[in-house]
Amino acid sequence: MDAAPRHRSPIDPGLVPAVLWTRDYLTRCERTAGSTELTIALRREDGTASLFCTRVLARGVDDAATYLHVERTVKFLLWSRGASEILLCGSEAAPLALRLQADYSSTGCRAFDADFFRKAFERPLSFRVVDASALPTASAAHLPLGRNLDGCRIGFDLGGSDRKCAALIDGKVVFSEEVKWDPYFQSDPAYHLAGIRASLDLAASHLPRVDAIGGSSAGVYVNNKVRIASLFRGITDANIFDSQVRDMFLDLAKSYGVPFEVLNDGDVTALAGSMSLGRNAVLGVAMGTSVAAGYVDKAGNLTNWLSELAFVPVDYRPDGPADEWSGDRGCAVQYFSQQAVGRLLPLAGIALPTSMRLPEQLEELQKLLLAADPRASQVYEAIGIAFGYSIAHLASFYELSCLLIMGRVTSGQGGTIIIEKARMVLRDEFPELRIDLVVPDEKDKRHGQAIAAASLPALSR
Repeated sequence: MDAAPRHRSPIDPGLVPAVLWTRDYLTRCERTAGSTELTIALRREDGTASLFCTRVLARGVDDAATYLHVERTVKFLLWSRGASEILLCGSEAAPLALRLQADYSSTGCRAFDADFFRKAFERPLSFRVVDASALPTASAAHLPLGRNLDGCRIGFDLGGSDRKCAALIDGKVVFSEEVKWDPYFQSDPAYHLAGIRASLDLAASHLPRVDAIGGSSAGVYVNNKVRIASLFRGITDANIFDSQVRDMFLDLAKSYGVPFEVLNDGDVTALAGSMSLGRNAVLGVAMGTSVAAGYVDKAGNLTNWLSELAFVPVDYRPDGPADEWSGDRGCAVQYFSQQAVGRLLPLAGIALPTSMRLPEQLEELQKLLLAADPRASQVYEAIGIAFGYSIAHLASFYELSCLLIMGRVTSGQGGTIIIEKARMVLRDEFPELRIDLVVPDEKDKRHGQAIAAASLPALSR
C-alpha cells in the first residue's frame, strides 16, 4: 500500500494514516477484477442498527491487506457505534467472519475489546454471515436528554485527573468548582462516591433548592447504570463492581430525590458545543487524560452511539505505539491525549523524571512552549498532523459539519499549533471536506460542560 502522507512529523515520521491506507486499498479494489461489496451491520438488542458499506479484493489477491482493512474497519465501527452482534454480507464474508470471531474472543488478540463489549451489552460479541435480505434497516435511538435549563440544577463532570461541578439557576452559573483527584487506580469505590458526594453537596449549598442533577463521565452508562467505565478501572473485583459501582448513580439519585441523569462525557461535550454554537452534526473531541468524544446528529439529537474514540485505530503501521490498556496498536489514545504527550516527549528529546505523572508532564511541556523551546512545538505539531488525517478518517464514519476541540492538551498556544497543523493537512490532502474546527471560548471552556450536563434531566411535572 502506498499510503505516504504529504505531511510528516520529524519526531513521529512513521505514521501510516488510516484514511490514506484505506483510500489506497479501495482504489486498488476499483482497479482489480473480482473485487466485491461488503456490508458490515451492527445490531443491538434494542432493535437499533447501523450499516457500513465498503469493498474488498477477491479471495487470494491479497488476503492480508483485505483482513487488515476489514478488521480495522470493524474495530472502528464497534468503538464508534457499539453493538453486540455484527453481520457481514458479501461473497467474501464467510472467511472474514470466522477470523473476526476468533480474534474478538476471550482468547483472541482482541480479547480486551471482546470483554469490553460483553460487559457493555451484557452478551458476547457475535459475527454472522447473512444475505442482503437479512440485513437490518439502519436506525439509531435518539436520547430525549439535554437543553433543559429551567430551575435550580447541578451539573458535574468526572475526569481522570479532576472533577468539576457547577450550580445553575435558570441556566446561569452561580457557582463552579474544580478539584483534582486520582480515581483511575483506586480499588475502593468509597473513594469515588465520597468525592462525587462532596462536589454535589458543595454545589447544592449554593442553591435555594435542587431541582435536577446531570453529570458526565467517561464510560458506558445505560439508564444511569455503570456498564463499564475507565473511572472505575482500578476496581477489578467483579463482585465489588456489581454491588457498589454498577448502581452508584441510581443510589445517588435516590438520595437526592430529584431527576438525575449521567451520560458519557463525550456526548455531553458534543451537546455543549451544539448548544453554544447553535450547530448540529457536531462531533466533540476532548483531548485530556484519554480521548473523550460524542456526537450530536444533523437533527440535533444525541444518539445511542458509543463514540469511545480512544480505542479507534488511526495509524496502520504494524509497529505503532501500543495502548497500555487494550494492548492494541495505532489507537487514538496514543495520539490525542496526555498519553500521547508522554509518548512524544522523549521522541522530541525532552527527558523528564520517570516518576512524573502525565498531567505534570503536560504542564512541563506547556512551560517549555511558553519558553519558545522548539522541541515543545514539535510535540504539538506531531499531534496536529496526526489529528488532521484522523479527522478525515472520522468523516468516513460520521456526518460532520463541525468538530469541537477541547481538553487540557489543546489549551493555550499548544492547542493553536495542533489546530493549525490539522487544518493544513485537511487543506492539502482533503480539500473536498468542509468541516469547521472550533475551539470553545473561555466561558464555554469553564462552564459549557457543566451547563450541558446540568441540562440533561427534564424536570418532573
